Amino acid sequence: MTRKLIRPNFSEIKEKMSKSTNKKKTHPPYETHAENYYYLKQMNKKTPMVVVCKDGEVLEGTIEWYDRDCIKITRENAPNLLIYKSSIKYIYKQNERKESIEKNKDKENKEE
Repeated sequence: MTRKLIRPNFSEIKEKMSKSTNKKKTHPPYETHAENYYYLKQMNKKTPMVVVCKDGEVLEGTIEWYDRDCIKITRENAPNLLIYKSSIKYIYKQNERKESIEKNKDKENKEE
């Protein structure tokens, strides 16, 4: 009994490869608009926010409006502020800070 060596046809493989390389992946969109959605949501609900600047300053207030480069924070018993986004370290909801502090206190009490 003689065995015959079966080899693939390389022209078929080349065709398959050329078809797959012709389909270029599209780049993801430059902007997802998630930031805009978040700002609009907080503005409509008038959610109290905390803005932490890169220099460590903490500002509290509600977001009145925003654009590509800055946000306007409205504060009670203090002047309103126009803050450049490049100077912001991070932003979070004011009530989230209270919840995290309470959780940390609960953990510390359980450990003692």
